[in-house]
Amino acid sequence: MQYRKDRKGNDISLLGYGCMRFTKKGGGVDLDKAERELGAAIDGGVNYLDTAYIYPGNEAALGQLLKRLNCRDRVYIATKLPHYMIKSVQGAEKLFQEELRRLQTDHIDYYLMHMLTDTATWEKLLNMGMEGWIKEKLQRGQIRNIGFSYHGGSDMFCKLIEAYDWDFCQIQYNYMDERSQAGVKGLRFAHERGLPVIIMEPLRGGRLVDLLPRSAKDVFAADPEKRTPAGLAFKWLYDQPEVTCVLSGMNSIEMVRENLRLAELCAPGCMTPSDRELLERVKKAIQQSVRVGCTGCGYCTPCPKGVDIPGTFRCYNAMYSEGRSSGRRDYLQCTVMRKDPASASQCVSCGKCAAHCPQHIDIPKELRAASRELETLYYKAAKLAVGVFKLW
Repeated sequence: MQYRKDRKGNDISLLGYGCMRFTKKGGGVDLDKAERELGAAIDGGVNYLDTAYIYPGNEAALGQLLKRLNCRDRVYIATKLPHYMIKSVQGAEKLFQEELRRLQTDHIDYYLMHMLTDTATWEKLLNMGMEGWIKEKLQRGQIRNIGFSYHGGSDMFCKLIEAYDWDFCQIQYNYMDERSQAGVKGLRFAHERGLPVIIMEPLRGGRLVDLLPRSAKDVFAADPEKRTPAGLAFKWLYDQPEVTCVLSGMNSIEMVRENLRLAELCAPGCMTPSDRELLERVKKAIQQSVRVGCTGCGYCTPCPKGVDIPGTFRCYNAMYSEGRSSGRRDYLQCTVMRKDPASASQCVSCGKCAAHCPQHIDIPKELRAASRELETLYYKAAKLAVGVFKLW
């Protein structure tokens, strides 16, 4: 296993374990199966384990597994505070203590503000007194490193990086998100400021493997070097020195072994010209199935009405390249779970965005089409519920 350093000199395994995808059984986690897989990963050198308060039963399962494996001192636990569920420091304390009980530990090694999407939300938390709460937890050693996970555009991500003295951050990043979400711009910005960057969704929840369009699968099937979708995606990430740790939701022994092998072999500079050529053909095949030719450049932003234009098109395209439920879930997360909604339906067709689009996309027209397909009755109900909660 290769390791990369955090700000305090600790070694973080290049491959991390995304615990959210433990195999389920009878309404809960299959602990026996998860024990074998997690144990194999830890024995192979994995030491960064990621979970969250809102993953049903996940923190408690991880706590039980670490007790079974008797390995708490060999690993780092990363979990997350659902700040959108609290109204006070007392609320944060209550959830934090519950997390400690679930995880059967007295400290969290890497603690994240979950889905922190903009500086306004962070300012709201600061006004609530969260900075003092975090400082106390750090001083007492109950939290060892403080960070945030992020879904949103690169410009806001960079502003969040500078809004506080963070110890680390976590972003969605893969070869299809190179120019969207925090993207390569955000990755490098954080790295230049000395922050470890944890990567989530390296395979977009498996969608860059199992749910690739047929044309992309055909590219891999014809590859004389027999490279695999997962292998190429991980190699692309490991090639970048700015990447500290890549989370993988491993739920089979075979997957654990293959991921361990890749994390041992791949390092900065590992991508060959042949790898890059294959990746470009795969990306081209994926992009042919998209609805809007948006590159995520961001020239159309900021929208006067707050619409997340690149994010909307990314999710709209994902509906057709990865599956409707996948695109709609991402859209809900990126446009509603933030201080100010960023829905496509907020567009008033002012045309400012289209005037700046290098791809000459009729953005208002495409936003209307995206809104019709992305903003389902479920989406509207969820948006209303979140709005009511914010007022409460």
